[in-house]
This record gives sequence, structure tokens and C-alpha cells, in this order.
Amino acid sequence: MENHEDHSQAGHDLPMEHGIGEQDRHRSIGHGDMAKDMLRRFIVCVILTAPILALTPEVQQLFGVSLEVPFADLSLLALSTIVYAYGGWPFLTGLVRELRERLPGMMTLIGLAITVAYVYSAASVLLIQGTVFFWELATLIDVMLLGHYLEMRSMRGASRALEELARMLPAEAEVVRGGEVVKVPSRELMLGDIVLVRPGSKVPTDGEVVSGESDVNESLLTGESRPVGKRPGDQAIGGSVNGEGSLTIKVTRTGRDTYLSQVIDLVRRAQESRSRSQDIADRAALLLTVIALASGALTFAAWLLAGESAGFAVERAVTVMVICCPHALGLAIPLVVAISTVLAARSGFLVRERNAFERARNVDTVVFDKTGTLTEGDFRVVGITPYGGMSEDEALRAAAAVESYSEHSIARGIVASARERGLEPMEAIEFRALPGKGARAMVSGREALMLSPSAAAEMGIEGVPDLAPLSAGGRTVVLLACQGRAQAAFALADRVRPVSKEAIDELRSRGIRSVMITGDSPEVAEDVARELGMDEFRASVRPEEKAAAVACMQSGHVVAMVGDGVNDAPALVQADIGIAIGAGTDVAVSSADIILVRNDPRDVPKVIDLSKRTYSKMVQNLIYATGYNAVAIPMAAGVLASQGVVLTPAAGAALMSISTIVVAVNARLLR
Repeated sequence: MENHEDHSQAGHDLPMEHGIGEQDRHRSIGHGDMAKDMLRRFIVCVILTAPILALTPEVQQLFGVSLEVPFADLSLLALSTIVYAYGGWPFLTGLVRELRERLPGMMTLIGLAITVAYVYSAASVLLIQGTVFFWELATLIDVMLLGHYLEMRSMRGASRALEELARMLPAEAEVVRGGEVVKVPSRELMLGDIVLVRPGSKVPTDGEVVSGESDVNESLLTGESRPVGKRPGDQAIGGSVNGEGSLTIKVTRTGRDTYLSQVIDLVRRAQESRSRSQDIADRAALLLTVIALASGALTFAAWLLAGESAGFAVERAVTVMVICCPHALGLAIPLVVAISTVLAARSGFLVRERNAFERARNVDTVVFDKTGTLTEGDFRVVGITPYGGMSEDEALRAAAAVESYSEHSIARGIVASARERGLEPMEAIEFRALPGKGARAMVSGREALMLSPSAAAEMGIEGVPDLAPLSAGGRTVVLLACQGRAQAAFALADRVRPVSKEAIDELRSRGIRSVMITGDSPEVAEDVARELGMDEFRASVRPEEKAAAVACMQSGHVVAMVGDGVNDAPALVQADIGIAIGAGTDVAVSSADIILVRNDPRDVPKVIDLSKRTYSKMVQNLIYATGYNAVAIPMAAGVLASQGVVLTPAAGAALMSISTIVVAVNARLLR
């Protein structure tokens, strides 16, 4: 109980502040309570089963002993009544519930089996001369309780994953207020609060790094195996673990808006959502119920017509119904769904739509948006040609000096490229933007200009060389000019992500075609497609035309669309599977079926692989849950009775429970 209170604090009273967690914890605890209840009933019934076995003549004969006990039949009836009422209660209430909902299933079969066995045995003691099989009834209930206990434990284990996610947030945060650092409950953090995160501590909520530098471990949240460097301006995720440096973070998200809260919410909804495989399993369970009732009735009638006693006929009918119980079938799909959803979240992608995730196994065409998906989405210098004796580094430092005051995307690309090379921009003064042309500033006492080629020609800049080689492939070219002469030319492009080619190669190795759709010019698109080795590309496609392009590709193909989830929304919805990449902490992309947390296209083949493995486990579990019936039902009906092979109700329950255990273990092997 003490641990529960601690975890409650660690979860920050999640029902109000986070909107998640408490419900999940109650659901998880609910599975735990049911498991404990099943275990209690099992222990009591096993204790009562011991004297039932000792008083049963058939068991005594088996061990070669004979016990003379007064009122043995009435004692058996009394003990069996307790076992039937107490141990059978979960199944009897389940029978009533399923019949009330007109959805007969596992509980209906078990409830009918134990009721028929008990009523016939009780009547044989009190009213008629017949065969009693109280020991079969008791052992049947024992085995069924044990099977349900194992099922509840399995479901508890799957649900605990959400509880573990909720515990990732620290209970307290250190907030800077009035120049002092004070500890406050993390649930009381507000937007704009400044939080100090010490080395080795957990980040209490989502925020922006204001000061400090450190490497942060986000592996449990995003699947990124390596620590991620954090500098001022970078985003930090609540629940990640700080490295060796101290960070000061400004709170930007609280409650339901935090990344971790949205992850938990998506995982829970995915676990609860019904998939096509679940619908198939439910239909199979209903069909199995009909088969069980029909087989039980047919078995009973056949043995009576064959001249056997009513007791033997009832025992055969009861065993048939027990064998048919779709206990394992009820666990086969949900447990795989729960485990695969958690595995996906830990691998860096979140499943919003289960049916789409199942369809991913059949994908044969993946369509990628270019900007921000296959490329980094930011301009970077990819070529420098200096003139007039300047080195590349000197030219880049001078260009960065002029552009450091500009907000233009090309200017930001030049400054970022300089810093990535470890170069500090020169000092610049008297900056002035030249609308439609570029910018100017005084650098090292000389006027320096950054101009487009057309602006340089218009202003009469001398020494401008042939720029065709630099502009090949649709690159953007700008010139650095000092004192009226060209000093250097810079080619900028949206750089391809280093991992994009690996993603395309992995898809090709699986026989999956890759297509790029972009609004860029054909020259730029062709250059990127050639570099990545893509099968096809389509250029100059407007955002509203992307959905139509995807629809054309869907003829005879299963198409996944990978985009940024914003301007690609119509195409993401149109595709068979919509995958949003580069979502970062913005995981609530409403148009996508699957959300990739990291900016890594290599996660796309991972999604497909996990979908195939998950579906394979579902199919295996359906086979394990129902396949044994083909052999067990005829044996339960007594077709081999003439050979001396008779399957008892208890043995039937044991077989059914073994099937349940196999299903649970097989689902866990998905890990």
C-alpha cells in the first residue's frame, strides 16, 4: 500500500493534472484485483477439493484404498455445493451477463458445463439413482480458476506498461522564484515557470532550454538510443533523464499537452481500439459457442441412443463444452495488441489506428514528402567558390557576419553552416536589408554585400563568374561582394538527411517501391531522387494535388504516405496508412494513423516489420486458441471410448487452460 501511495505521487494525481494515468492505474489495479480474487477462490477450492477426492469411490479405487465415512454422499454434495457456488461464481455471473447481452461466449460455456455437472450430480444424490462426478466438477472449477488467474496476470502485465510510463515523471520540480530555487510538486508547474534540472535528474515537464548545456537520455520516450545534446533554444521532454550538465528550462507544456501525457493517451486508445483481427476472434468465439452447444447436445443424445447411462452421456456432453470454451481465444488478440502497442511506443512510433497498423504489413509502395521528411527542411551551404584570394572559411565567416542580423531562410542557412564548421562570424555593423536583393553591412571596415545573382548584375558588381556549375540540381546561389567586386559564391540546398538513403535501401531490400512527391522544381526533385536511389519521383505537385497523386498509386497497391502531418494532411488521410514523421513533441497529428517521434525515415521499415510480426503472432494465437479443438472435441465426445480413451471434464479443462498459457507466452515472445 505504501508503494501505491508513492506511485500516486509520482504520477502527479494524473486524473486532474494530466488527464491520464489514474484511469490507467485503476484499470491496471482492476486486473490485479481480479487476479487476486481468482487466486483466493482457487486456493479455497483446491483445499475443498482434497476431501472431495478422498470421499470419491472412483478415486479410492484408483489408489487401492477404501474409506467408510458416514453420510459420504451428503458430505460430497455439501463440499461440492461450496465449490460450485464460491468457485463457480465468476463463471455463473459471466453466463448471466453474456446471455443478457445476447453475446454467448466463454463464460456461457463454462457456466453451462459446471451447472449441468452440479445439477445432475446433486439430483443423483437426492432424487435419482445416477452417476455422480463431483470430483470432476471440483477439479474442473479448480483448473478454470487457475486459467483465469493466469489470464488476469497476463493482462495486468500488459496494462502495467502504461503505469510505468506515468511513473516516469518526477514527483517534485525545482523552480526558480525570486532568485531562489524552491521545490514544488510537479503537478503545480505552470506555463512560463523556470525549472532547474540538475545532473542525473529527470526533466519534470516539457520545456525550452533557457541556459546550460547537457546530453539528455530520451531513449525510453522516443527510442533514440544515443543521448541528445541540449543547448539554449532546444526542446526538452518531460520524463527524459538529464546527463552531466545542469539545465534551466522554461515550461512550455503542462498536463494533457505534455509529450508523455499524449503518448500514454495514444497508447491507451490504441490498446482499447478494436482491430479487424479482434473482430475475427470474436466471430470465431461466437461460432465456437454454437458448435459447443450443438456438439454437447448431439453427444448427449448419441450416447443415450447408444444405450449408455445418462451420467456417462452428461459427462461426455460436459467435457465437449469445456473443451470448446474460447478462453484462450479471448486473450489471443488483446494481449498481442497491448504488447505490440507498447513496443511501438518504446521504439519511437505511436499507433493511433490499429486497423491501419495491421494493414502496414501489406504495404508495397511508400510515398515520401521531400522537404522535412527526406531532407532536413533547412538551407545549408553545400558549395563555396571563393575569389580574390579569400579562403572558403574566410568567405563563409564574412558572409555569416552580414547575414547574422537577417531572418531570411537563406541567411539562417549560411549562419548555421558557419557554426557547424566551428566558425564564428566576423563582427559586422551598420546592417541594412536590401528588399528583394539581399543585405549589406560593414565588415572589418569594408562594405560587404550578400546578393542574388540578378541583384549583383543589376548593381554592376564586377568579377561575377559563371555560376552554372554551382546552381546545378536547382541549388540556390548567392554572392558575397566587397567594394563592388565579387569575393565568393555560395550554393545552398535543402540537405538530404544522412539516414534517408538507408531507409530507401531497407525498403528496397523488402521489395517495397519508394516514391517521392514534392512541390519543388523537377531539377531539385531529380537530384534528390537520384542521390537516394528512389524508384520514382513527382515534382511541382501542389499540396492539394498530393492526395490525388496518392489515390492514383493505390490502384492495385497498398500505399503508405509519409509526411510532416501538416501540409500533407489530405494525402495522409487518402493513403492506406498515413505516417507522420518529424512530429517531435507534437504527437497529436490528427491526420496520421502512425506517428514517428524521431525525424528518422528509417523508422518506416521498422513500422512495417513490427506490423508483420504482430499479425503473425495474432494468427499463431488464433491457431493455438482454436486448433486443438479439431482433435479434442472428438475425444471429448468419446469417439475413442471403445479403445479405452475417455477424456474427463477435468482433463478437458486442463487442455483448454494449457492452450491459454501457450497463447499468453506466445504473445510475450513478441518482445
